Amino acid sequence: MSFDAPTGTESPPEAAVEPTENTPETTKSAENPQPVDEVIGVRKGMFGVSGTGDTSGYGRLVRAVSMPGGTPAPYGPVFDEIIANLRSVLAQTFDEAVEKIVVYRGELTLHIRRAHLVLVAKTLRDTESLRFELCLGVSGAHYPDDTGRELHALYHLNSITHNRRVRLEVSVPDNDPHLPSLYPVYPTVDWHERETYDFFGILFDGHPSLTRIAMPDDWRGHPQRKDYPLGGIPVEYKGARIPPPDERRAYS
Repeated sequence: MSFDAPTGTESPPEAAVEPTENTPETTKSAENPQPVDEVIGVRKGMFGVSGTGDTSGYGRLVRAVSMPGGTPAPYGPVFDEIIANLRSVLAQTFDEAVEKIVVYRGELTLHIRRAHLVLVAKTLRDTESLRFELCLGVSGAHYPDDTGRELHALYHLNSITHNRRVRLEVSVPDNDPHLPSLYPVYPTVDWHERETYDFFGILFDGHPSLTRIAMPDDWRGHPQRKDYPLGGIPVEYKGARIPPPDERRAYS
């Protein structure tokens, strides 16, 4: 009995993959160059840890950690309209506020400098032609090798009026993890900012009650950061006492 594949059905090894709309690292034409991925670090092992923490068996796995680079215009009919409307309202401030624009896998992300985060959010919410009136949540990300912008906060905005979505991404350094809170603009981020603070250590200035949401108040570290130990953490709360309801912390 033979298990050889039938002849003539194998794909030739030299066959090239045709570039698609979602292939950012390829250049489809000289007139419309595609963005080049931005390499921000190298990941070793399955979880990027050193020592004995990685028990997956992939200790010798090495790969580059990259993010999509800035996308050149045009971005597509709907995205072009959003950018044009935002630019017209912000005028001179636009280029200073928006660090880069990324269109990747059919999604629009605006990388905003933190000093302008509240201004951009208010503009996206209040401008009639934009009307991103709902923030769906805030999530965090940690890139230890991305020097000077190790911590990222991502805001997902939805326009109920125009049925559109846009993502705002802001980066801060590990030694100065402060961001202005968007609670005054989008009150729905109240608990989302608390969770991002709890797990990543980003401090949202102006939040009405920035307390931990999942971990105990005196827990050391932030569990979703890449430099947090994966195992062997000592039991720090053996014999801990839970205070009665009237002595517990209050939430706004």
